[in-house]
Amino acid sequence: MADMMTTQAGDAGAFRRFDLTRVPSPCFVVDEQAIERNLTILAEVGTRSGAHVLSALKAFSMFALAPLVRQHLGGTCASGIFEARLGREEYGGEVATFCAGYKDADLDEILALSDHIIFNSPAQKDRFATKTQAANVQVGLRINPEHSEGEVPKYDPCAPCSRLGTPVSQLTADTLAGVDGLHMHTLCEQGFEPLARTWAAVEPKLAPVLADLKWLNLGGGHHITRDDYDREALITFIRAIREKHHLEVYLEPGEAVALDAGILVGEILDLPTNGMDLAITDISATCHMPDVIEAPYRPALMDEAETGLTYRLGGPSCLAGDVIGDYTWAEPLQIGQRFAFLDQAHYSMVKTNTFNGVPLPAIALWNSKTDALRIVKQFGYDDFKERLS
Repeated sequence: MADMMTTQAGDAGAFRRFDLTRVPSPCFVVDEQAIERNLTILAEVGTRSGAHVLSALKAFSMFALAPLVRQHLGGTCASGIFEARLGREEYGGEVATFCAGYKDADLDEILALSDHIIFNSPAQKDRFATKTQAANVQVGLRINPEHSEGEVPKYDPCAPCSRLGTPVSQLTADTLAGVDGLHMHTLCEQGFEPLARTWAAVEPKLAPVLADLKWLNLGGGHHITRDDYDREALITFIRAIREKHHLEVYLEPGEAVALDAGILVGEILDLPTNGMDLAITDISATCHMPDVIEAPYRPALMDEAETGLTYRLGGPSCLAGDVIGDYTWAEPLQIGQRFAFLDQAHYSMVKTNTFNGVPLPAIALWNSKTDALRIVKQFGYDDFKERLS
């Protein structure tokens, strides 16, 4: 397995003609047209395959675009009480909630908000059985197919000793008592082939129980809107499962909703040298793109030069490891110069934090067709202060 996640960002597309000085810095800029393009593709997959397609709020929860999502998809999937509430209040449609561990104090509200509640273990399912029966919601159990397709071990739900899902080898009649459907989320930014291999490995083990179920949720991590994704194969695959096993099929794309639909605009603050050319920016890896450190991965720089001057970019925080990566420009950088990282709408936006008091990026909505621009949100001192005591 790899130590670093491969960057999946595509071409900059319409963002090449966006004037980076039109927004404050740092700022996430999301292209409404790109989101609609992705949603149209996902909706077509749902219509042609018969699958229920839900938007994964854990990856992209910019609810200014909830009306657009609502036009195309069947609802949302949530990872807990707050996302379930956001899905119900802003997006409508179905709400499917999965959490690795539910709190008793939260469960009544989660059940009131959700159409499906998916448990990580038979023990939690059984512990809350009385409440779920009274709430009249569909009950799911997350399974671990025990078939690994992950590129990076810590992003692989099927890695050894994973805490996510009940291993299929542990499924019994008792573990499936009261279960309406199974949930399996085993992919991360991957194409169709890993899904097909996973299903080929797990279907024979599930065959005895599928007839007693109502639905199968194939989770997220499907890069359905990427140009090289084999959507025809996915459609055929879902149809085959529905026809063979008489099950409803759910998909929970997250990255696919916002793929290549947003940039993070930053500014050069200082240009020191220490063994190589360095650049301090107002974008912080640890505060604004945590996956750069956690995954780790190297975000794609818009219009990076193939040859020229290479700088090591880092953020303004005191963390020594707040390093984004080494990038090349054809001409020397200047203080105040703007730049942008590609494909930052999914996961980066939902993971931002204010470590060191570093300001949060603003959020802007741009329409690449009409060139209309709206600053949706700007953050200030109160957003930092109110998170503390």
